[in-house]
Amino acid sequence: MSLMAALSYARHGIPVLPVHAPDQGGACSCDKGVRCDRPGKHPLLRHGLTDASTDTDQIRLWWTHWPRANVGLRTGVMMDVADVDSAEGWHGLRHLLHDEVPAGPRVRTGRGGLHLWFRPTGFGNRVRLLPGLDWRGAGGYVLAPPSRHASGVDYSWIRRPTSGLPAGPPALLALIEGPALPPAGRRVTHPIRYAETALESESDKVAHAPVGARNDTLNRSAFILGRLVGAGLLDEAAVWHALTAAGLWAGLSHAEIRGTLRSGLTAGIRQPFASSGRDAA
Repeated sequence: MSLMAALSYARHGIPVLPVHAPDQGGACSCDKGVRCDRPGKHPLLRHGLTDASTDTDQIRLWWTHWPRANVGLRTGVMMDVADVDSAEGWHGLRHLLHDEVPAGPRVRTGRGGLHLWFRPTGFGNRVRLLPGLDWRGAGGYVLAPPSRHASGVDYSWIRRPTSGLPAGPPALLALIEGPALPPAGRRVTHPIRYAETALESESDKVAHAPVGARNDTLNRSAFILGRLVGAGLLDEAAVWHALTAAGLWAGLSHAEIRGTLRSGLTAGIRQPFASSGRDAA
């Protein structure tokens, strides 16, 4: 059943990856078993997300080798996903959008939350947009039906994709973009100094990110610094070096860092930060 679902997603252009699955007692299929802090939620592939594919022969080979694997879908390619994991997150999203939540595809997650699908925004992952609400974009992935949660409950469709996906409402997009950089039109007296401070600050955030938020933190920091690279205020190689060192310090692998950095920086460079000031140093 998982193989058929994976092939269906791939035929619609969504890169697929096999993900560890929980057993009947909730223990992860990885070597850590009951000690795993993300049971049934992390990739089986050596290079993780970067190996996600739409190649049907490759997908058949994966599920022949791992027939019980959960189905992971790479976000940021064909869709972004609002990940609502609590009633508080749902109420917060409805309040943000004045109860006008677009009627796009929806998935009931294994723990009773919701995945709402939107058109790709170009933004990377965002953790805690609101309490109980995360965003999965470029450099991210979500589990998809019929994957199984550690609780024993399967992910299931509430509303399947039909013709097209809704665009992200402006209020939601503004929240995703975030306030990390000064708003357009605000004068930054010393932009180069500002950029150097941002590089130091974001590197520190990545180095001290907690387990479970390391990739998301790296992606967000890469996006923020990518905007400064796009504006000519930081050197891309310097950002790459600093965030790689920070990611290794946090415990990420070279493969994880490489893929996340590439997607986050690319997205940020495409949306360069505009400063009205000049460096007077």
